[in-house]
Amino acid sequence: MAVVTGPATGRGGGGGDYPSLGNFPIEGDAAVFGFNVPTTGPYSSEGEDELRAYELAAKHLNEGGGWVDSQFDDLSGDGVLDYQIDYVEGDTATDPSQATNSANQMVDRDGVIMFSGGSSSATAIAQQQVAQDSKVLYMCCLTHSNETTGVECRRYGFREMFNAYTTGQALAPVVAEEYGEDNSFYQLYADYSWGQTQQESMNQFLTEIAGWEQVDSVPTPLGTDDYSSFLSEAANSGADVLILNHYGLDGATSLQQAVDAGLKDSMTLLVPLYNRPMAEAAGDAISGVFGTAAWDSQIDNEASNQFTEVFQEEYDRIPSGPAQLAYAQTLQYAAAVERAGTFYPPEVIRQLEDYEYDNIGMGAETMRACDHQAIRDVPVVRGLPGEEQEQGSYFEIVNVTSRDDLWYGCDEGPAAECELGPYGDE
Repeated sequence: MAVVTGPATGRGGGGGDYPSLGNFPIEGDAAVFGFNVPTTGPYSSEGEDELRAYELAAKHLNEGGGWVDSQFDDLSGDGVLDYQIDYVEGDTATDPSQATNSANQMVDRDGVIMFSGGSSSATAIAQQQVAQDSKVLYMCCLTHSNETTGVECRRYGFREMFNAYTTGQALAPVVAEEYGEDNSFYQLYADYSWGQTQQESMNQFLTEIAGWEQVDSVPTPLGTDDYSSFLSEAANSGADVLILNHYGLDGATSLQQAVDAGLKDSMTLLVPLYNRPMAEAAGDAISGVFGTAAWDSQIDNEASNQFTEVFQEEYDRIPSGPAQLAYAQTLQYAAAVERAGTFYPPEVIRQLEDYEYDNIGMGAETMRACDHQAIRDVPVVRGLPGEEQEQGSYFEIVNVTSRDDLWYGCDEGPAAECELGPYGDE
């Protein structure tokens, strides 16, 4: 745990006009955040980069710097509501049970007032339930399943990341233009919440928008080392396109093995969701392969450039999309606390619901009240050849699909299945 000191004053953490709820009021001189990420398992590279960004966010909240100084008028750089920010860290190991145990420890033992993390939607969904049960806010970070802000949405969870549904919406017109209509496709997908909803969304929008036809969709276990039997079946399917709905190390492994098996010579490959650590591990195998990404330092605007600069100064590396999510959602929570004038969870939730912002490098966004989903743009990317890759640059952005061309109403798509549950002060 980071050691910090500082006075705790005002009703914001000390109770005042609000009743006790969850870990409110704060005891002691620091507000404790929990950062619960995979530091082991197939998504550990993503988790490690998230952790760097979380630690940087805490540093900037306490000392100033980065977006605290330039993008968030609500933040002072001298803690939050006169509390310095402390933090604890946990390892989800990309496993829902371990994520739940770690989150419960943070809530019960460490007294966190907010926790965040995830690189697997299954772990994010599990942590959202801990948040709802304990009445401690959870900022989702990296989770792409439709279910996170659909059937598994919770009042105490908020998601900045877009979902599988909008990946399908953004990717289908781009690949239809690139490869034409009347293609058939075969899907492999990670057999848990994210992969299941990802393959459903790709099927829906490649059929509706691109006019393609699915041959088959086959589940694969998370953490698979050898995809050869799955790839052999795909190669023999007669499909024109192979979609690899895998992520992290799994995504790099399945793509590399598909290329090594010669499938790129007979099939078009797609990887719906990319990030920099995954692309770096896959190397030349990503060349020409389309997908989407949470964010990338190539997005040229003031907020993006500032984040890239401060992250690179701190860690001597270019940040990934997962890092941007971690940094942004930590500051969004802290700014909501400042606007509320209290850490009391229901008031912080109300400050986040339907909040409009344009300060994290992705243009205008709204954190929607009906499902706690950020309505935002989606970058479509294509992998670079190995000889064009360099540190931190592994794919090119071919389109940033406007939020005006994506998403769905609160009574449509995944949101139609969302029941957020109570604030806790009813």
